[in-house]
Amino acid sequence: MKKLIFTILCFGFYFLAPAQNAPQIGDELIINATETNAYNHIKFPKPNILIKRGVVTRYKSVSNETVVISDVITKKDGSSYVVLKKKDGTKFFGFLSKVKANYNKAIEAK
Repeated sequence: MKKLIFTILCFGFYFLAPAQNAPQIGDELIINATETNAYNHIKFPKPNILIKRGVVTRYKSVSNETVVISDVITKKDGSSYVVLKKKDGTKFFGFLSKVKANYNKAIEAK
C-alpha cells in the first residue's frame, strides 16, 4: 500500500494550545493537499472503488476542504477517531456524506 499522508490544520484555540488538543464536536479542520496523491490517516475509498463509481481517482477534490467534526470516538488505548463532514454540506466524491479519521496520528503527521 502506498504511503499516504493526511494533514489536518485546526482553526481555533484547541489547535494552538498544546494542553487542549482533544477533538471537540463542532471543531473545524482543513484537509491539506499531500505530496503523494493519497491520504493515510483518513478512511477515503481506494482508487478502484472511485473508478467503479465513475469518479476521477485523484484526491484533489478533498484538498483544502473545510470539514467539521460531527462525532468523536475514543478507544480504550487512548486513540481518538473523528467522523468528519464537509462544512458546506456536499458529499465527498459525490457519494460519501462522512468519513472517519485517526485524529491523533493526523496531528502527529502534521
